[in-house]
Amino acid sequence: MPDDLVIQNGLVVTGDERGTIYERGYISSSNGMITGVGPSDQSTSAEHVIDAAGCVIIPGLITAHTHLYGILLRGASLNIEPPTDFAQVLQRVWWPVDEALTVEDAYASALSASADMLRNGSTLYADTYSGPNSIEGSLEAIARGTREVGMRGIVAFEMTERHNPEEAERGLREGIRFIKSLKQDTLISGMMSIHASFTVGDEIVIKTVKEARKHNVPITVHTSEGLVDLYHNLEQSGERTVERLDRLGVLGPKTVLAHCVHVNDHEIDLIAKSGASVAHNPMSNMLNAVGVSPVPTMLKRGISVGLGNDGWIYDPFENMRCALTIHRLASGNPSAISPEQIFRMATLGGARCYNLENRLGSLERGKFADIVILDGAKVPTPLTKESVIGHLINTFTGNDVRDVIVNGTQKVENKKLVLTSDEHITEVSRKSASSLWSRLKK
Repeated sequence: MPDDLVIQNGLVVTGDERGTIYERGYISSSNGMITGVGPSDQSTSAEHVIDAAGCVIIPGLITAHTHLYGILLRGASLNIEPPTDFAQVLQRVWWPVDEALTVEDAYASALSASADMLRNGSTLYADTYSGPNSIEGSLEAIARGTREVGMRGIVAFEMTERHNPEEAERGLREGIRFIKSLKQDTLISGMMSIHASFTVGDEIVIKTVKEARKHNVPITVHTSEGLVDLYHNLEQSGERTVERLDRLGVLGPKTVLAHCVHVNDHEIDLIAKSGASVAHNPMSNMLNAVGVSPVPTMLKRGISVGLGNDGWIYDPFENMRCALTIHRLASGNPSAISPEQIFRMATLGGARCYNLENRLGSLERGKFADIVILDGAKVPTPLTKESVIGHLINTFTGNDVRDVIVNGTQKVENKKLVLTSDEHITEVSRKSASSLWSRLKK
C-alpha cells in the first residue's frame, strides 16, 4: 500500500487545463492518489516527505506509443543491404527481428526499456509486441518485466497476417486472454492492436474492433506511417488508409492511430469527427525517413495527440525537443508549434489518447500520484514560473530526473531504481540481446 507522501518546496508545473504553476509548491498523496496541490505548506504529518527545493515537479510523462523490444537492437550489426525506403526497413530489419524474438526476449526488453523510460521521467507506456513465433505468454512476460521496475504499461500483441491468417488469430486470442487475466491490476492494462492496414484483411480488423468494444479496451493501429500503407489501400480498395479504417469501424474515441504521416485533410476530418487520437513519433519518423505528420493541423482540428518513441529513443525530453523542431522545420514557420503544446502532448495529450485524462496527465487532486522531480541545479538561467515550460522543452533531459513516483510510491530515488538494480537489468538485457543478435546472423 502506498504511503502518505508530501513533496514540498519545488516549482510545481501541474499540467492542468489552466496551466497552473506554483513557484514554491507542494503535492500530497495518500493511497496512491493526489490529495492536494498548492503553495508549499511547511507543516505536515505525512509518513514520507521529499524536499524538492531547487527542483521542478511535473506530471509523470506518458509514452503514447512504443515497442519495448526495440531496445534489444541497439548497437546491433545486422549485416544487411542498407534499406532505401520504409518498406525495406520493415522487410530487412524489423520483420526478421520480430520472427527471432522469444518470450524471454519479451521479458528482458520490457525490464530494460521500462527501466530506461522510468529513469527518464516516463511513468506510463503503451506498447505493442510483434513476435509471431513467441505469441503465447509474451504479454504476461512483458507485464512481469514492467512490474519489476514499477512502471505503468498498456500492453497488446500486434496482429498481422503477413505470414498467414492463423498468425493473426493467435495474436487475437493472446490479447483477449491477457486482458481477461488482468483483475484490478494497478499498473498493467491491456488493449487490442493491429499492425497496419496493409498487413491485415478486413475480417481480422472487424473481429478486433468487436473484441475491443466487448472488453472496453483501446485499439491501436499503425496508420500511414510510410507510403507503402497508403499505396496498398489505394490499390486494394481505392481508399486511403484512414478511409478504410473508418469503413471497417476502427475509428472512435478509444482508438489510437500511430504515426499518421501520410494523411490528407479529409482523413484528418474523419479522425477528428470520430474522436480518435494520434500517437506522434517524430524521432522514429526522422530515423525511417517517412515524412512529417501534420500534427499542428491535427491540434487545430481538436484531435488529441500524444507523444511516442516507437521503440527507438526512450528519453521523452529528446522526443519533446524533436517534436518542437521538426514541425517548425517542415512548415518553415518558427511559431508552427509552441513549447506549451509539446508539453501537453507528453502529458494530458497522451492521457487523453487512452481515455485516462481523469486519472493521469496532470497534477490534480483525485488523480493518480504519478510524479517526476527534476533537479534544476544545472539550469543555466533563472528557473521561474515564466521560464519553466521553456526549460522543460529546451534545457532538461532525462539525466536531470532525480525522483519518480508511480501510484504514490517512489520508484526512482536520487536517480536510482528502487525495486530492482541496474546491474540485474543490464545482465538480463545483454544476455537476451546477445542471443537475439546471434540468431539474426544465422
